[in-house]
Parts: sequence; structure tokens; C-alpha cells
Amino acid sequence: MRLLLVEDDDRVAAALVAVLGRHGFQVRHARSGSEALDALVPDGAEPYRVVLLDLGLPDRDGFEVCSRIRDSSGVPVIMVTARADTRSRIHGLNLGADDYVTKPYDMGELLARIHAVARRGSAPPADRAGAPPSADRAAEAGPLAARGIAIDRECRRVTVEGREVPLTRKEFDLLALLAQHPGVVYRREQIFSEVWRSGWEGNGRTLEVHVASLRAKLALPALVETVRGVGYRLVPEPPDGPPAPPAPPAAARNPAAPPSAPGSGR
Repeated sequence: MRLLLVEDDDRVAAALVAVLGRHGFQVRHARSGSEALDALVPDGAEPYRVVLLDLGLPDRDGFEVCSRIRDSSGVPVIMVTARADTRSRIHGLNLGADDYVTKPYDMGELLARIHAVARRGSAPPADRAGAPPSADRAAEAGPLAARGIAIDRECRRVTVEGREVPLTRKEFDLLALLAQHPGVVYRREQIFSEVWRSGWEGNGRTLEVHVASLRAKLALPALVETVRGVGYRLVPEPPDGPPAPPAPPAAARNPAAPPSAPGSGR
């Protein structure tokens, strides 16, 4: 598997290239954003399966590089950075990053994430149609027209009140999974198994970031509900029709009943 490592620190890059090489990866090291973009220009060689992208680059910000990559390529991007704040995570995922890993990281976890995004990025549509994996079955959920949301599972497009909302692959799969059964609570471990195809231990923050990003993009913060200690559910559409009017007084319900006579004690 060919990887593109975008990292300006030569010592960090050398150590990472050595470890990845021992695990069978062919790694090209780019020291700047411009070098990375040049490396992704098709040249007839085997394409890169994953890009590991640092954000602190000498010539341009990694967020800009990610945006440029996403404009011209569908290669999976994993941001590997020391920026651990939630705002940076959400911004990176909104730009199209497939995953976000903060330094320092566990090497085993990084390897697992590389394999996970590579699997999702390499399956051709024809293969998915013939034997769809779990996350792609989730994408077959019907449209949520009652809430003004429509999911186009063939084009992997989502619209809200006719407005197209660009989602990353994992955001789309997450929404489609929850949309299979509105109101049903999906446990965290099930979501990671279906969408990330990995265990959930230690990855809870990643799920929270994706849910927050999904709520913000759809502009429907109450659509995805957090069930504390369990997981998430898509809030179903409330029943149609206005609320029933209050019941009339007893006398109004029985107009034949005579009014009470004064002093009768009735």
C-alpha cells in the first residue's frame, strides 16, 4: 500500500517511515503542502491509498492542503497533528478529512486507522452493490422527506429543504445508519462497527466530533439525540396533525341535561 506522508519535521517523519515500512507500506515523504499536492498529480504510477497530513506546514496551512486535495481527489486523508482542540477537529472533518489523530498517538491505533480508511476508500461501487458491507447497507435507508431531509444513496448526497449539504464519507454513513430506524438507539460500539469498522474503545471523542459536525452541517441540532451512557438516535418526526382540543365541560357534552335549580343543592 502506497502512503503519502506530509510532515515537515524530518525526525518525526523518519521514525514514522521506518515503522510503516516494517509493516509493509511504501511511503513517500513530502515536507510541504506544495510538495504534497504535486505528489498527488496522476503520473501513471500506483495511486496513494492514504494521505497522512500534518497541519503545521512551512508553506501553507494543512487545512488548505486538505481542501485542495478534496477538490481534486477522493484519496482518504488522515490529519495527524498536535492540534487537539474540538474546533480544529470539526474544521478538519468539515473540509473532508476522513479521520483526525492527535499527537502523541499510539502506533497500533494509527495503523488500524490507516487500514480502516483504506478499506473504505478502495471498495469500488460495483463491489458494494454486489455484497454491501454494513456501513453501505446503512446508506440504503429511505429518504427522510417528512423532516425535509432526503438521502440519495446512489450519489451519496444529502439535501435539507432542497439545499445540498456536503458530508464526508463517515458523516454520510453515520446519518444513513441512524436513519434506518428513527427513534432506535444505536450503541457506540455498534456505530463504530458499522461506520468505522473498528472497535469503539478509546475512540469516543471521534464519534462526538462527527455527531457535532453532522448537527452543524444539517443545521438541525436536535435531530441526532445523545442517549447518555449508551449511544445516539435519530429523533423521529412527531405525529402529524394539530393537538386535540380540550374536552368540553360536562354540560356542554350533554345539552339535554337540565340546568341546576338555584338552591336545589345539585
